[in-house]
Amino acid sequence: MYRFTLPDMSCGHCVAAITEALQALDAQARIAIDRDARTAEVDSALPRETLAAALAEAGYPPAPDATRI
Repeated sequence: MYRFTLPDMSCGHCVAAITEALQALDAQARIAIDRDARTAEVDSALPRETLAAALAEAGYPPAPDATRI
């Protein structure tokens, strides 16, 4: 599981776009988003770099502090 800080996430539309981008890569991924904290926790077998690239492509580049939890 990875935790990403997403500084550009600010609304419900952002949450939907992030969820859609991640599920397009891994339909089985478990995603927990905290909009107020601007974080997303993603449980996926995919590598962190792949998930981060999908987030950036969707317009929500993660802060460099992404961690495995």
